Amino acid sequence: MTQATLTKETARFIEKLRNIGIVAHIDAGKTTTTERILFYSGRIHEIGDIDEGDTEMDWMAQERERGITITSAATLTEWRDHRINIIDTPGHVDFTAEVERSLRVLDGVVAVFSGVDMVESQTEKVWRQADKYAIPRIAFINKLDRPGAQFDRTVEMMEERLATTPLPLQIPTGVGEELTGMIDLLHMKLLTWDPSTKGLEYETSEVPEEHRERAEQMRTKLIESLAEVDDEIMEKYLGDEAIAIDEIKSAIRRATLANKGVPVLGGTALKNVGVQPIVDAIVDYLPSPLDLPPIKGLSTDQPKSDEDGAPQEIFRQPSPEDPLTALAFKVVTDEYAGRLVYVRVYSGRLEEGSYVYNASTGKRERVGRIFQMHADKREQVGFLETGSIGALVGPKEVTTGDTLCDPEHPILLEKIDFPEPVIFAAVEPKSDAEEERLNQALGKLAQEDPTFRVNVDEDTNQTIIAGMGELHLDIIFDRLQREFKTQATMGSPQVAYKEALMEPSDVEEKFVKQTGGRGQFAHVYVNFEPTERGSEFEFANEIRGGVIPREYIPSVEAGIREAMGSGPLAGYPVVDLKATLYDGSSHPVDSSENAFKTAGARALRKAFERARAELLEPVMEGEIVTPTEYIGDIVGDLHTRRAEVKAFDIHGNTQIISVSIPLAETFGYATILRSLTQGRATYQFKFSHYDVVPSHIKEAVLEGKA
Repeated sequence: MTQATLTKETARFIEKLRNIGIVAHIDAGKTTTTERILFYSGRIHEIGDIDEGDTEMDWMAQERERGITITSAATLTEWRDHRINIIDTPGHVDFTAEVERSLRVLDGVVAVFSGVDMVESQTEKVWRQADKYAIPRIAFINKLDRPGAQFDRTVEMMEERLATTPLPLQIPTGVGEELTGMIDLLHMKLLTWDPSTKGLEYETSEVPEEHRERAEQMRTKLIESLAEVDDEIMEKYLGDEAIAIDEIKSAIRRATLANKGVPVLGGTALKNVGVQPIVDAIVDYLPSPLDLPPIKGLSTDQPKSDEDGAPQEIFRQPSPEDPLTALAFKVVTDEYAGRLVYVRVYSGRLEEGSYVYNASTGKRERVGRIFQMHADKREQVGFLETGSIGALVGPKEVTTGDTLCDPEHPILLEKIDFPEPVIFAAVEPKSDAEEERLNQALGKLAQEDPTFRVNVDEDTNQTIIAGMGELHLDIIFDRLQREFKTQATMGSPQVAYKEALMEPSDVEEKFVKQTGGRGQFAHVYVNFEPTERGSEFEFANEIRGGVIPREYIPSVEAGIREAMGSGPLAGYPVVDLKATLYDGSSHPVDSSENAFKTAGARALRKAFERARAELLEPVMEGEIVTPTEYIGDIVGDLHTRRAEVKAFDIHGNTQIISVSIPLAETFGYATILRSLTQGRATYQFKFSHYDVVPSHIKEAVLEGKA
């Protein structure tokens, strides 16, 4: 269904809807920018300050105390008769899942860059995440009032590091203390903001003579960049025809929606300069749901469409006339409302009191109340229209990534991918009376956060929590105590190692057991071989002639999978493995599913005994930003930590060191770096890959597990 087939009122509503996210590296100014957008659009009446701990979007106690965003927060505001759903996301790598699930349901992104630090490592990470979903973007270069800010260099780095085509729509009149305003290149006007009104009012005037030549050069460059990606502008440019402002804006919109260009604006959100043009750009250049392709999913009830039995692809148009299709992208525990399920509605209409079908679980769920969210505040609404984002109370078993749809027209959307945890710690209640409370709290936190895992170690009977980094586990433990009032202790963080075969191993396993009555018999030949690092487990069935009955083959796979959960070396998960079942035999009476499951598990253990196996450790990559005088001390310390220095990037008196470092060597690094640099250096590492642990480290790890 196209816009033309919708009623005018419905088409107008959807056309004037924007679902956008604010993303960036930590401390680039995302939340500060969001606060100003909400203030200037009238959504809030006072500007919150991160240093004062009173921002609207960073509402958690931990966020306000630490001055960082931990959980993505959603809100709704209006600008120029448009409704804008905004999600403010974290910048710290430990909370990358919040960014991932937000990007999955957003239509556009505002990427905030620090004009001082320019394109940083986590900026690259979130940019790639946005690339994965082909999300149109605009850029805001922030902090241009700071000493050392470089607008032009930041634009160059966007092109170099992000492989994009920046389209600067503004240039600053100086940087640092010399910043007086922003020149609008489309209208060739100087914009200056009134500090006495907190930037609420701003003036438009002629471009000062000393800036006119550069402004004209940059405007010409903008037209040339557009001509390279837009045929209409190219035709007029080659014909030396005058190009109207509306034509330029239309071309910018086309380039943005096609991901051929990124509009770039600038200012300083903290000093209230340059924020209103960001919201104008959101309205002018980022897509409405009608600008996007139909959402694609898989049928769950139609006949199989091919010989492989693959489900049929089906599509839903962004229209209330199409059946309901929604994606649950976040689950939180609310102190007052209970369990809140955040959803994005792609088609149809979601109403209070209605029943929806969870295509991911095959269960029906009832929708109780529906809320429009503003950070931690809720406004009850009766329904969510196509394109809307809101939160539901009622569904009991919905988890992140589940598809909610019309029971009569089921559709299954693609799940959201999340990284595996790389660090773990033991947590214990302080008393037996606290055990149940602790288990319930951990269960709720695991439902909220797909990168947080909880399990019980079978050998020690300890509760083990796993996450993305030290900060992640620290925040989880803090929430256990504050929100859930649990009395518990947490052990030191440990590395989440993995185990892998390094060479093929061909195994025959015969499981025979006589117990006086009916016995157990299973006989298998399995070839195990390593696969690419980071690949999924593969199981291949090459049984011919029915030597193993078909009903027992899944049991062999199940046994291998179960054994992979606790590897033979030290009990860590086994990864990067392919198992091929190619021969065996069975007994007409004594064979059973359990017998073949046991044979599969024993075959894996035998393969590890016969072939070379190694321990794998998570390796992080990232950047250390430091004044030049500390380079020697930092690099010397890195060499003692098995780190590999990849590159140096010089920006004035600041050096950016790109490094690769094993996770095990990063514990406590924040304290060490502070000591080495008198607190002047910063760093951020993110998970990169798993690699083989050196033999002397492996021996120490195995001894510790013995």
